[in-house]
Amino acid sequence: MRLTSQSRFHKLYEKILLSRFVSMLLGFILCVLLPFYIHYGFKNYYIDQGQFNALIISSIAFILTHIWCNYLTNSYPGGKSAALLAPQILTVYGFCILATFLFYFPVSRLILVTSGLTTLFWLHIEYILTFRMRKPKLAVANQAKTQELIALNKKGHDIRVLETPNLNNVRYDAVVADFKSITPEWERFLTKCALNRIPVLNSEQVFESLTGRVRIRHMTENNIGSLLPSPLFEFIKTSFDWVVVLLTLPLTLPLVLITALLVKLESPGPAIFCQNRVGRGNKPFRMYKIRSMRHDTQTESTEVFAEEDDPRTTRVGKIIRKLRIDELPQFLNILKGEMSLIGPRPEQPSFVEEYDKKIPFYSYRHVVKPGITGWAQVRYGYTSDTEEAQIKIEHDFFYIKHCSISLDFYITLLTIKTMLTGFGAR
Repeated sequence: MRLTSQSRFHKLYEKILLSRFVSMLLGFILCVLLPFYIHYGFKNYYIDQGQFNALIISSIAFILTHIWCNYLTNSYPGGKSAALLAPQILTVYGFCILATFLFYFPVSRLILVTSGLTTLFWLHIEYILTFRMRKPKLAVANQAKTQELIALNKKGHDIRVLETPNLNNVRYDAVVADFKSITPEWERFLTKCALNRIPVLNSEQVFESLTGRVRIRHMTENNIGSLLPSPLFEFIKTSFDWVVVLLTLPLTLPLVLITALLVKLESPGPAIFCQNRVGRGNKPFRMYKIRSMRHDTQTESTEVFAEEDDPRTTRVGKIIRKLRIDELPQFLNILKGEMSLIGPRPEQPSFVEEYDKKIPFYSYRHVVKPGITGWAQVRYGYTSDTEEAQIKIEHDFFYIKHCSISLDFYITLLTIKTMLTGFGAR
């Protein structure tokens, strides 16, 4: 479910400021037409093939960028972030420029680069000007099952508590309630809101949209069968994994060899070690990693929680864990069909056995291939007990329920951010 924040804005200037059409039109003028005019103008009333191609390609790149940024911003928790704009813009324009080299298009790359830089500047300015207006403002009924949602107000969400079924002339983007436990008085109020074009949402759906978690406490809360990913998506995902691994092999293989040498020079023991993990279908497999801890504390049989500042980690290990270089040998697991680039992290057998006894439907996270990085890793990070493990598994269920190419790309962006900040690096 996508939460938008335009429902409460009715004034003309508000609608103009938040209009996607106006934003795209103004951006097209500033980011496509203006750079073209500054460089070439229309003095000679003649545009050569290279200039014409640059105008067309920069137009396509800008439109794709605008649509993509808006989609990710409104579709996934945490998408409303200025830090994620630049990677999306650079990816689209980078592919367009690369395409001109691959297909030998006669094109003015000066126009493409200028358009890309202008788009980068413009979308950040637009984000800053409209950030507060695009933040959803929700009115939540004060009920027993909405308390967890109300508590999210402390985490930066604009949530107002309704003690009585009355909006008191305050404009909201939506009214939220637990539909399973509302009184007739609240039912009439919610009906009135709907008739007045105010969206009425179920608290469970809103909680999922804001947190990126799917609750798994009771079977009635989720239709487990609906969480199955489509076969087409799995085929595309597997094909993409193979392409990425094989294309990056000339870079990753020397990096693994150099890192392994540094690990051997710093401390005795094997540079590469294996651990038993549980994969798709609850089937065990051997996962490969570059050793980042002292050999006397990290063996094949070691099954303990890893900590963010683990004292067992070596100096080289701290660097490669932060940059996730220690995970590169898992490319071999991908080629063997045991893992994917993105998916729930594979757990150790003893943890799986323990969680399966304490957490309902825990094993369902094994319906997809485990991944080198995943939604839970970039959104939550480390776990040290069963309670935190349940929250992390709820993130895994969100990924399984919403898995798509766009979500995988979004996780890739967050993984890059994680590598740069160190949060959640394992």
